[in-house]
Amino acid sequence: MFNEPASINYCELSRYKMKTSFIYPPEIPTQSGPKHICYDFNDGARVLLPDGKWHVRLIDDDSGNILFQCDSGKGWVTSTKKYFVRFRIQVYQQGSTHPILDETLNLTDKPVLISFPTGTLGDLLGWFPYAERFQKQHQCRLECAMAQNIIDLLASQYPQIHFSTPDKLQTVLPYATYRVGLYFGGDTDNQPVDFRQVGFHRNAGYILGVDPREEPVRLDLSSPRTIQEPYVCIATQSTCQAKYWNNGTGWSEVVAHLKSLGYRVLCIDQYAHHGEGLIWNHIPWGTEDFTGSHPLQERVNLLRHASFFIGLSSGLSWLAWATRIPVVLISGFSLPGSEFYTPWRVFNSHGCNGCWDDTSLNFDHKDFLWCPRHKDTPRQYECTRLITGRQVNGVIDRLHLALAEQNGSVTRDKKGVTDE
Repeated sequence: MFNEPASINYCELSRYKMKTSFIYPPEIPTQSGPKHICYDFNDGARVLLPDGKWHVRLIDDDSGNILFQCDSGKGWVTSTKKYFVRFRIQVYQQGSTHPILDETLNLTDKPVLISFPTGTLGDLLGWFPYAERFQKQHQCRLECAMAQNIIDLLASQYPQIHFSTPDKLQTVLPYATYRVGLYFGGDTDNQPVDFRQVGFHRNAGYILGVDPREEPVRLDLSSPRTIQEPYVCIATQSTCQAKYWNNGTGWSEVVAHLKSLGYRVLCIDQYAHHGEGLIWNHIPWGTEDFTGSHPLQERVNLLRHASFFIGLSSGLSWLAWATRIPVVLISGFSLPGSEFYTPWRVFNSHGCNGCWDDTSLNFDHKDFLWCPRHKDTPRQYECTRLITGRQVNGVIDRLHLALAEQNGSVTRDKKGVTDE
């Protein structure tokens, strides 16, 4: 137990500790109340009590429900729930009917931190619009902690939000902190609902208590076109084999078909070859190799002028969606509602599918060959093996026709489609 709060050096003890993927709260609550009581909302509702005989209530002020109450001496009282709740903290001296501390969470003009994990692209692009929505709703002074490459991509588009890497935070004494991420194992303490039931990106809306409807991030889309011929960008690599399109000839069929339609095909993965152990995935034959560790803005500049993008349930699909071009998204380990909506989603229901969204299963980040239902059997990865090149090419044909009609190069009559 700490010494009585009145003697604390806040500048020293309020430094953040980094644990796992998130920034954790200051060791001592940052807000000072009467009688040397300290409180804040940096890990749910937190109260640190000095010597005395106290009665504490934690209330959901929107519903009026008392979430927890107890008698206590010197020590901590904290909420179980860590996501956004409009908490009300009441502290009484035992025997009194009038609280000496009665604080309802009010974020207006308060310093607030949202901590995002680092090392991921699609997750951050899916989550960040909810942070902006949160800032607008509460009119708080918001700082978002994330990886530098994402900051470089987004910061100029959101001047009302301060961006920092986890090791260079500007907010020393935040009033509240929220940690946006994916919580497995049925965790409903850090998220109000299991993210697999609502879509992992919408989970940020539920954690932050804002409208969960999806929207793409804003990007700088002002770069001029540098490739004059029609082209399509593709990305075939991902972080685990379950996310790949595991049909042996699928990409070859798609690349050949795209070329027959008059498109150049540019592969924009970070790596031309990726895998683990004996399992490796290679850039599809016949594509133009645009792979490499390029700044994300360079990828945006290239995607912005592509006719469309074809990819997996991975970060570059989210980046392409944010550039406002059509996205053909191929995935079987996730259900169609798991990602952003695209009318060009490719999914096959004739075999095993949707393990990512199954709340009875937990994704194993350390197992590159994760396939929880059929690993080491002939049915492994049938969720995408059964997605054929023919199926994807059918989606491409419909999209190609829709673009042609939009551009006025074809018309429909009673007999069908006519080239102009």
